[in-house]
Amino acid sequence: MMVNETHMRREILEIPRAADRLLTEGRDATKRAANALREADPAFLVSVARGSSDHAATYLKYASELMAGLPVASVGPSVASVYNKRLRLARGACLAISQSGKSPDIVRMARMATEEGALTIALTNHPDSDLAAETTHALDLNAGPEQSVAATKTFVNSALAGLWLLAEWHQDSAVLRAIRDLPEVLDRATRQDWSELATAVTDQPSLFCLGRGPSYAMSNEAALKFKETCQVHAESYSSAEVLHGPVSIVETGFPVIGLAAADAAEEALVTVADALASKGAHVFVTSGRAKGATVLPVARTGHPLTDPLSLIVSFYAMVEQVARARGVDPDAPRHLRKVTETV
Repeated sequence: MMVNETHMRREILEIPRAADRLLTEGRDATKRAANALREADPAFLVSVARGSSDHAATYLKYASELMAGLPVASVGPSVASVYNKRLRLARGACLAISQSGKSPDIVRMARMATEEGALTIALTNHPDSDLAAETTHALDLNAGPEQSVAATKTFVNSALAGLWLLAEWHQDSAVLRAIRDLPEVLDRATRQDWSELATAVTDQPSLFCLGRGPSYAMSNEAALKFKETCQVHAESYSSAEVLHGPVSIVETGFPVIGLAAADAAEEALVTVADALASKGAHVFVTSGRAKGATVLPVARTGHPLTDPLSLIVSFYAMVEQVARARGVDPDAPRHLRKVTETV
């Protein structure tokens, strides 16, 4: 029987406090890692992660490339763990992201990157984990215990910890100001009314999630959460790609969610959202610029790189409601467990 309040719901409401705790307790470690990156001056970054953590890495890829022009590549953990190959990473830095810090393939890749001379940094909610032990610096997410299988506050703090690290490294004062104000904005984000969207998708078997730039990472995360907490088939696309082929399955009433930050890609994403609405899709978008799509309320952060974090918090609050309406316990999705240790 479904309980009145799920762990997932409680943990979503804890996100603002978890973010504030990270910003308070993680200051010294973040500054040390940022100073190390400034001194090393890497020519590139690589990320190592899976699942929601990999979506955080995608977000940080865009943040690094937009903030500093420094390219980021996602490397396959299996290169080290299954194929036993080594990568030439001596001129780079490696971000390894894992909530548990236990997955053997992530740990193995981080160890290899350290051995190859990369500056390695772990983002983990368990600073005493194997992953933390294999990296040059370990940043504690300070998210607190997370009991629901679905990662929410650990995802947000992973993305926030990485963005904060990048902003400290490159001394981006505008991003740092937005980060300082973020806990208050995230609190507002938990209370945005997306009930119309929840009603529209509750009985649907399939949907699209769209993003562009940093918000594309949140689109990926949203699609995963629909699958794991609601047992709904959801696919994530860049708004630049959805009209190239996937649009063929859109029919009257087909749900589409467009997660738009207030950035340079907003207009392009809204144009696609309105185009899909004109084809009969039931489209929702987080932008007041929409003419045909339904506008979702948002808590803006004052900076385009932090906006996606607010969007995903509002999404989490909505998707937990959808799971419950579908009779699914989002704390214990079938076939899943909290920690997946991939070789």
